[in-house]
Amino acid sequence: MEDKPKTRQTLNTTIKLVNDKIHFIGKSKDNAPISIDYSSPIGDDLGYTSLELFLLSLSSCLGSSMALLLRKMNYTVSGLEIQALGIRREQHPTSFEKITLEIKLFSSDATPPAVDKALALSEESICPVWAMIRNTVEVVPIYTIMKTEDLVKVNQENR
Repeated sequence: MEDKPKTRQTLNTTIKLVNDKIHFIGKSKDNAPISIDYSSPIGDDLGYTSLELFLLSLSSCLGSSMALLLRKMNYTVSGLEIQALGIRREQHPTSFEKITLEIKLFSSDATPPAVDKALALSEESICPVWAMIRNTVEVVPIYTIMKTEDLVKVNQENR
C-alpha cells in the first residue's frame, strides 16, 4: 500500500490599494481587515508598515510556540508579552539586520532552563517565521520571568 503524499497547507491573503499613495487594506480569511501604509511622504501613516507587521508575526509566532511548549512541559503560563525592536540595514533593501525580542513571561513556576529549552525549540523547529530569517538576521531573545501576581499589577497600570 502506497503512502499518500501529504497535502501542503496553503495560506491566502489579499491586499487592496485604497488611495492614491500606498495605503492598502489587507485581509485573510474572515478576520478583521488591517490597514497597511508607510510613513510620510511616501504614505500617509494610516496603518502598520510591512516591517511592523513582520515584527508582530515573529513575536506572535514565538509567543505561540513558547506558550504551547511551556504548557506541554507542565509549566503555568499566565501571561506573555513580547516587545520587538528591529534594527534596519542602511543600504537598500533596508531589511532587518538585528531583531531584539524582549519577552516577559508571567508564570508561578517556569524556570530559566525550561524557557531556554522552549526558545531553542522555537528557533530550531517550531516557529516558521524565525526559520525564514535564521540565517540572515541576528535574533536576540531576552526574557524575564515574572510571578503571576505581577501580571495583575501590570494590567492595573495599563488601564
